[in-house]
Amino acid sequence: MSIPLDYETLRLIWWLLLGILLIGFALFGGLDLGVGALLPFAARTDDERRLLLNLIGPTWEGNQVWLVLGGGAIFAAWPALYAVSFSGFYLAMIAILLALILRPVGFKFRGKVADPTWRSIWDWALFIGGFVPALIFGVAVGNVLRGVPFTFDDTLRPIYTGTFFGLLNPFSLVCGLISLGMLVVHGAVVIAARVSGPVADRARAYGKIAALLVIVLFALAGVWVAYGLDGYVVTSVQAVDGPSNPLGKTAVAQAGAWLANYHSHGWMLIAPVLGFLGAIIAWVGLGQKGMKLALLGSSLSIFGIISTAGLSLFPFLLPSSLDPKSSLTVWDTSSSHLTLWIMLIATCIFLPIVLAYTAVVYRVMRGPVNAASISRNPNAY
Repeated sequence: MSIPLDYETLRLIWWLLLGILLIGFALFGGLDLGVGALLPFAARTDDERRLLLNLIGPTWEGNQVWLVLGGGAIFAAWPALYAVSFSGFYLAMIAILLALILRPVGFKFRGKVADPTWRSIWDWALFIGGFVPALIFGVAVGNVLRGVPFTFDDTLRPIYTGTFFGLLNPFSLVCGLISLGMLVVHGAVVIAARVSGPVADRARAYGKIAALLVIVLFALAGVWVAYGLDGYVVTSVQAVDGPSNPLGKTAVAQAGAWLANYHSHGWMLIAPVLGFLGAIIAWVGLGQKGMKLALLGSSLSIFGIISTAGLSLFPFLLPSSLDPKSSLTVWDTSSSHLTLWIMLIATCIFLPIVLAYTAVVYRVMRGPVNAASISRNPNAY
């Protein structure tokens, strides 16, 4: 079968698609996580919390499509990455899944009993369902930047030697707080845009604090990467269109290596600039009650921060701190040439459908959420 695109190009396309899917999940699914993390604080009465539940209730399930697509893309396009990361981060993934499971259960069970204690328990469960994934996703990225303790044996079987608590190191926790902060900002913006009264005021206040924390912590992480964290660099000639074999190269840990791409390609600095600029715009928009400006800012911040991590790592997908030559890169980790091509065709068909569906849902569900709209809706939470 003749494939129109060469292997190198397809690998680059799938690296870009993986980034797009992660950003898509942060923009849409992250909105729900941010609202959940703010639930017990922005809303303090039962009626106020019902407003937030009905704000995200109609759309949160559809937003999980981005998470499924991201996991599916890793599984099919980068099987070695899937094998190492999902086994090495197994307990962290379980924590995320258990937290995410609390959301549908909380939505369904919270309103079954008109008891304040019962509803408070489920409110905190929904908070955990937003707070824990938002934090751990960032912790995972922090550990990728530090390098993950794994290696391959002679049969290319991955061997992971880390522990769950080893993931909770200072740098990775800073990255986790950045992730949590940017999603809280995003959630606060949407709350303030669609809900009025004290709930919107509190959401703006918490969102402004979160935006400032994102700015400070993102700067701290940048300084840490530049001066206190080793990156990784491939030291041998690596075929960009050769078969996938992580052990076919040599690599070493090197101070400042994660900044090399920015030195070589100055345009990449757009990503961290957008990360900072977006958070600043969101802070200004929240303070001036300019919700369109704030939404633009929170979206740019998410795009910039996630892009910064991806561009810093390139061509690495998962560096190994235990054995740098076992690190997984874009050029030695992918599925076959034919597999990537067939998947690209399927993506070109189905991704526009997902985007169209998402656009239609958000258009239908647009508008303010208030007590009157909830009372008119027999399916309200």
